[in-house]
Amino acid sequence: MALSTVDRSAGIAVLARHEVRDLPRYQSGAPSPDILARWKIAELARLASNENLIGPSPRVREALLAILDDVHRYPDPNCTDLRIELAARHRVPPERIVVGNGSEDIIEMLCKAFLSATDRVVTLAPAFGLHEIFPRMMGAEVHKVPVTSAWQFDVPAISAALERPAKMLLLSTPSNPVGCELSDADVQRLDAACRAETIFVLDEAYHEYSGDDRGADRRATLESMDRPWIVLRTLSKAYGLAGLRVGYGIASDAEVVALLDRVRTPFNVNLAAQVAAIAALRDESHLRAVVAATGSERTWMMASLGRLQREVPALQVAASAANFLFIDTGRNGKAVARQLATDGVVVKPWMDTGFANCIRVTVGPRSANERFVRHFGDIVRRPAS
Repeated sequence: MALSTVDRSAGIAVLARHEVRDLPRYQSGAPSPDILARWKIAELARLASNENLIGPSPRVREALLAILDDVHRYPDPNCTDLRIELAARHRVPPERIVVGNGSEDIIEMLCKAFLSATDRVVTLAPAFGLHEIFPRMMGAEVHKVPVTSAWQFDVPAISAALERPAKMLLLSTPSNPVGCELSDADVQRLDAACRAETIFVLDEAYHEYSGDDRGADRRATLESMDRPWIVLRTLSKAYGLAGLRVGYGIASDAEVVALLDRVRTPFNVNLAAQVAAIAALRDESHLRAVVAATGSERTWMMASLGRLQREVPALQVAASAANFLFIDTGRNGKAVARQLATDGVVVKPWMDTGFANCIRVTVGPRSANERFVRHFGDIVRRPAS
């Protein structure tokens, strides 16, 4: 169909697939310079994007400097060295590792490779936006199961949702944005609820922050499954490589990766990301320092917000195993986020239906966390407008 044959007043959108026209936008937030200029603020407390509170390993800088003379060359399209490094860490063959431009790149690959307009995906509410957007891009139906009133996975409700055929079960653990975790028993129960054709996808972008080895238990359970599955990880969060975009997946078998290779772009992970990822993975002491500092600040923020709750009982704060907190503010979350921005504190309001009062706040360095608690307290102590 050419534009000349359609109503010009409708614009070029009429040429797009209807699935694309109806997609929600991913809410990535305003760039920092825009916020600084709009509110005439000298400095920001950036607590909206779950960035690492310390930054990457010093080894990353060394690795990046070493490749400056090679940036005119294409990167390895197969991420061979990085896949070998990851395979050794996770004790699987390299053929079961897929690498992406961030783990969301792999989510998009999964949707392109496996989903059609007649398919159905079961996921969580509230959810990471791309867990809904990418399946809907392919025309699939997305069934979102809300967390419980205690901010936990509602495993019985998810199991009930799987009684209808589903091509994919897509869950994050620790969940984004709430921070709750699936146990090994939960994974076993959900596996039993899935049909044979269901692909089990666990997005573990925040795994390192949980501070325990439950991920190993989940992997053991997945390995015993008689179905296709994949675990997704990222180096954007605990490893501090958000600006370079590199994530990876550990798949049930090489055939899953081979199918993903058919839909990924040939050079989807750049040279800098590949070498930085290897350097970051090899500095385990830095990772431990990041996790310890984040855990300490998360505890401090929970205690501070707990004291605020005694003054403002409408507040609810979800227990979190990640580097963020999910807060029901008791009032419109978008308005709270806007008020915080005027004070130089950037958080993320949540837009999922039923969670309009909620914000997600990154656990940052102490100065930023103190600034958030102070200004947030001032806002919620006032009557809601």
